[in-house]
Amino acid sequence: MTSKLKLPALDPATIEARMGTLYPAAFAGSVKAREKLVLGDALGLTQFGVNLVRLKPGVMSSQRHWHSREDEFVMVLEGELTLVTDTGGQTLGPGKAAGFPAGSRDGHHLVNRSDRDAVYLEVGTRDPADDVDYPDIDLIRRMKDGRRAFFHKDGTPY
Repeated sequence: MTSKLKLPALDPATIEARMGTLYPAAFAGSVKAREKLVLGDALGLTQFGVNLVRLKPGVMSSQRHWHSREDEFVMVLEGELTLVTDTGGQTLGPGKAAGFPAGSRDGHHLVNRSDRDAVYLEVGTRDPADDVDYPDIDLIRRMKDGRRAFFHKDGTPY
């Protein structure tokens, strides 16, 4: 039997999952069943985020996107995911990883096209000046009045 862990250690099973997305309703459908365990916040990390993410069959990690100032890293732990970038799709299974350098305009996301759940680890830097562009849809994320907000590509807010 394992005793209860104390910080700086934790059992991810003790964290409540965050479901869904903050996307405007028009873009939330295929992401709303995403489950995130926000490990970095639970551990008090401030320089980078760490999430344990579960995608059920048919669910996407996000809309395809790229970051202006944040690096991202993902590693598949369970199941199978399709990594979609500007060059197409490729399958990632357990132990496979991908990285997305800040400023690279190669839009990316993960899609669970399999018939079982997939779990991956997501790590990314936290830059308050980061902008996010979504190349396939009419969506960008920018800072406004000190907070991140979604806009149409012409700058009008959602």
